[in-house]
Amino acid sequence: MNTTLNSAASSAVKVKSDVRTAALLALIAGIGLVFTTGFAHPELLHNAAHDWRHSMSFPCH
Repeated sequence: MNTTLNSAASSAVKVKSDVRTAALLALIAGIGLVFTTGFAHPELLHNAAHDWRHSMSFPCH
């Protein structure tokens, strides 16, 4: 019985750790995308994200 409880607790800790890792990676990727397109110099990339940036009040000029 005690082994089952320890296994369940260990599983719950691993799931929380996996969720935190996934959330951190998603945050880093999101910030990277915003700043990559926000300060892009190539005209095509800049124009592709231009309207979205202004609608989100993100400065690009």
